[in-house]
Amino acid sequence: MSLLEEVRRVAKEFEYPPEEVNKGVKEFIRQMDEGLQRTGSDMSQIPTYVISVPNGTEKGLYLAVDLGGTNFRVCSIQLYGNTTFSLSQSKVAIPRELMVAKTAKELFSFLAKQIESFLKAHHNDHFQAYTEARKAMSASDEPAAEEIEIFQLGFTFSFPVNQLGINKGTLIRWTKGFDIDDAIGKDVCELLQTEIDALHLPVRVAALVNDTVGTLMARSYTSPGKSGALLGGIFGTGTNGAYVEKLDRITKLATTEGGADYDKSTGNMIINAEWGSFDNSMNVLPNTTYDQELDKESVNPGLQMFEKRVSGMYLGEILRRAILALIKDPKVQLFKHENSSSNDVHSTTSIAEDSGLYRQWGIDTSLLSIAHEDQSAGYKITRQALDRELGVDAASAEDAEAIKILAEAIGRRSARLSAVAIGAVVISAGNLAKSGDFSDTEEVSEDEIVDIGVDGSLVEYYPGFEECIREAFREIPEIGQAGERRIRIGIAKDGSGVGAALIALVASAAQK
Repeated sequence: MSLLEEVRRVAKEFEYPPEEVNKGVKEFIRQMDEGLQRTGSDMSQIPTYVISVPNGTEKGLYLAVDLGGTNFRVCSIQLYGNTTFSLSQSKVAIPRELMVAKTAKELFSFLAKQIESFLKAHHNDHFQAYTEARKAMSASDEPAAEEIEIFQLGFTFSFPVNQLGINKGTLIRWTKGFDIDDAIGKDVCELLQTEIDALHLPVRVAALVNDTVGTLMARSYTSPGKSGALLGGIFGTGTNGAYVEKLDRITKLATTEGGADYDKSTGNMIINAEWGSFDNSMNVLPNTTYDQELDKESVNPGLQMFEKRVSGMYLGEILRRAILALIKDPKVQLFKHENSSSNDVHSTTSIAEDSGLYRQWGIDTSLLSIAHEDQSAGYKITRQALDRELGVDAASAEDAEAIKILAEAIGRRSARLSAVAIGAVVISAGNLAKSGDFSDTEEVSEDEIVDIGVDGSLVEYYPGFEECIREAFREIPEIGQAGERRIRIGIAKDGSGVGAALIALVASAAQK
C-alpha cells in the first residue's frame, strides 16, 4: 500500500457521516433536557439569571472587569443605541503572591484598587463629583451622593462558581495557578463589592458573568437583525455555548438551594450549557484510538470529551498521535526517504531528536490550518512548517500531502461536531419549526433569520470551518437546506468586555 493510501486509511477513521451527526443531535438534545431537570448530568446547563438579550438600541456607560487568569482587565463601554459602542480599557498583571495569598481580601482589595485607578484615569470628572458629593453628604446628612449615577459593573470571573443569582456566586475551586483557600465557598461578587465600598467608589457589582454568555450578549447587541441572538458559541482553545431557554423548561430552578429571587417577566433565561462535557458517558461521540490515548494521558481523563474532539487545544495533539502511529509502522514510508533518489528535494529526510512529534502537546493546532489551506506547488508551505515547527528536515511533497490529508480529516470532524451542538440548540428552541414552508431558493427575510454569535480561533481562522458546519446542517432533516439558509453565523468579539457590560445593563434594568 502506498503512503497516501495508508494515510487515507487513517483519515477515514475521522469521518463523521450524516447518520452519526443526526445521532449526535438527538443525544445532544436529550442531554440538554436532562441538564435542565437536574444537577449532576453530563451537561451542566447552568442557569445564569440573565433574563433577556439586548437588541442594539440600548444606551449608556457601563463598567466591566475580567479576572480570567494572570491578568486583570478593567473596561468602560459606551453604548450608543445603534448597535455600536466604544471601549476604554486597562490591563494589569496579577502579582504572583496575590494568586496564592492567605486571605481573599488581599486579592480583591488589589482588584478594587485597579478599578479606582481606572476611574481616575478615564472617568475622573464623574469620580471627583461623587467624591465631593460624599463629603457634602457626610457634612450635611443630605443624600447628595445618591444623585450621582453609580456605575453598573459586569464581573467576568473565569473560575468554577456555583451561581445563585445574577450577581451572586460562590467559588467552587481555583484553577490557573490561583490558590486562596479563604475564598472557597464565598460569594465572589460580595468579596469584590466589599473592597469597592471600602474605597468609596461609585460602582455596583451588578452581574457575575461567564464569557460565553458575554459572547451571546455582544452578538445580540451588534447583530444586524431586529431580534436578538439565540446562541453564543466559543470554538477556540476550548468550546462552550450559552443560549436563550424558556424559563418553564428549567425545572431544576425550583430545587436550587440558596438561590436568589429572579425576574420572571420575560419567560426566558440564558443557560450556560458547559457543552464541552457533552457525552462524557461516550454514548455517541466518535472514539478513535488517538482520541482514547489523548484522553487517557490528559489531566482530566473521562471529562470534557466533546471538547477533546472539537477545540483547538486538542486538535494538534490528535494529529501528533496519528502521525506518530504512522511513523512507527515499518510498512509506512512517512518521513522515511532513506536515499535521495526517492525524495524530490534530493536529500535524506530526518526528524530532530527533540522534535515536537515526540512530545505531548508538541504540535500546535496552527499547523493543521497551514496544511489544510496549502495550495502551493509541491506543498512547499507545509514542508517549511514541518521543518520550522517540528524539525522534520527535507520532507517530500508526498509527506506534506499526507499531513494535509490528516489535518483536513481532523479539522472537518471538529467542524461537523460543532454543527451538532449549534444544530441541537436551534432545533430545541423551535425557531426553525416552519423551515418546511420555505423553498431552497426563496429570499430569506430578516424576520426569519436565526442569529448565532461565535468567537474563537477555530471558527474565525480555520479554513472552511463554517462551511463544514453548514454542510452538516443541511444533512440534519430538522434543519435541511432551507433551514441552513435561515441560520446567520456572525463573529462576536469581546464577550468578557462589551458582553459583561451588557449583562450589567440587563441586570440593573431588572433591579429597577
